[in-house]
Amino acid sequence: MSATQTLEPAGIAIGVHDLTVSYRGHPAVHHLSGGFVAGMLTAVVGPNGAGKSSLLGALAGAIRGFEGRIERDPSLRIAYLPQAAALDRSFPLRVHEVVAMGLWSRIGSFGALRAADRLAVADALAAVGLGGFEQRWLGELSAGQTQRVLFARVLMQDAGLILLDEPFNAIDARTTADLLALLQRWQREARTVIAVLHDLAQVREHFAQVLLLARERVAWGATAEVLRAEHLFKARQMAEAWDDAALLCQRSA
Repeated sequence: MSATQTLEPAGIAIGVHDLTVSYRGHPAVHHLSGGFVAGMLTAVVGPNGAGKSSLLGALAGAIRGFEGRIERDPSLRIAYLPQAAALDRSFPLRVHEVVAMGLWSRIGSFGALRAADRLAVADALAAVGLGGFEQRWLGELSAGQTQRVLFARVLMQDAGLILLDEPFNAIDARTTADLLALLQRWQREARTVIAVLHDLAQVREHFAQVLLLARERVAWGATAEVLRAEHLFKARQMAEAWDDAALLCQRSA
């Protein structure tokens, strides 16, 4: 497997070639090939269990036991926001500490925050509508406020590639609208955003590109073309045909 090769052609931020991500020998993502357009908002959609989170985990480097290739510029900085359920909100952390974790790649685990860093944390919180929340405990916040904090942490990472796994799940409409506006800002800044989403109306309104996944690639490209009724029907059919007890993959690489 490889995750650092130079991409061709130009205009692709991160590409996959014959990517298979498996658990106990059974593929969650199956022989996927294609590329995510640089500077674009791309949604990854599909039925439950379609491999969407597994794909994002592999792209982020959180899942390493895959087959095939992931190709990107090794200098490209990545920010990864997993599902909110992966966060332990009972751990005693203050909001400013969570946001400052976005500086980890630059200052390390034990590096001291400079005055400029503390100002950047405050600015990031203000950008997500939580100005003045620096000293709040994370466990005191609502689900929507917690997600705003996590987006502020992503802001601190200053990444060219941003991976978001169900970023608007179980949060209020106002927070969703504010965070979608932040995604539009990232697009204006030519950052590449890949987000796992379920709300197709939301996808149609805000995302120019879509990967429709049902473990295998169903369709990938412009949103209006991908989210056609026949493609969505095919994805549902593929999901209904899944057999988790099937033999290992028989397709040749």
